[in-house]
Amino acid sequence: MIDESGPGSRPDSRPGETLRERKKRETRQRISNVATVMFREHGFDQVTVAEVARAAGVSAMTVFNYFPRKEDLFLDRIPEAVAAFSRAVRDRAPDEPPLTALRRLAFRFIDAGHPLGGVGEGFEGFWPVVAASPALLARAREGAEEVERALAGALADAGQADPELLAAVTVAAYRSVCVTSVRRQLAGEPFPEVARDHRERMGAAFDALERMRDGTDA
Repeated sequence: MIDESGPGSRPDSRPGETLRERKKRETRQRISNVATVMFREHGFDQVTVAEVARAAGVSAMTVFNYFPRKEDLFLDRIPEAVAAFSRAVRDRAPDEPPLTALRRLAFRFIDAGHPLGGVGEGFEGFWPVVAASPALLARAREGAEEVERALAGALADAGQADPELLAAVTVAAYRSVCVTSVRRQLAGEPFPEVARDHRERMGAAFDALERMRDGTDA
């Protein structure tokens, strides 16, 4: 997915990031931006990695150094999602319940219009490309499983009862809210209305998860 700064722009440096790390991040984002534009214009299956490499001004080997699979050029947020959900649990305050930390992460994404929040203005061109490609759909499912496994590990380390179950239902609930909102947005419903309902449904999902957790812990 295209970064907010757009193709060819220079993202700001991040705290503690070395010059080499920043250049690698910028190269990765530039390749993904170029690939995203090409996949949107021509379809995922009609564009080769070699064509992306030429358009981005790098070798095909460089592309694969950053993206092990072609699908990851378009679904490039999967590693970020894996890290974000597990880190939300691991980095929370000692007395904060994991679901509270995950709820806060979800709403931070939503409020920022982040792609991992599920809905946002300008996302309409992204999801039809995924829906039209069996390979991308399969990779999206794998990505959800990767998030679930990482989250289960973080919940286990936090001493959460039934961490695999809680991770599975959390990811499923999050995905369900997002899929419904994406479908409504693609159907042409007014974005402010979809965004408002998205927030409400996400809050209701976490309320239900907390009730389930309380029942499990009882």
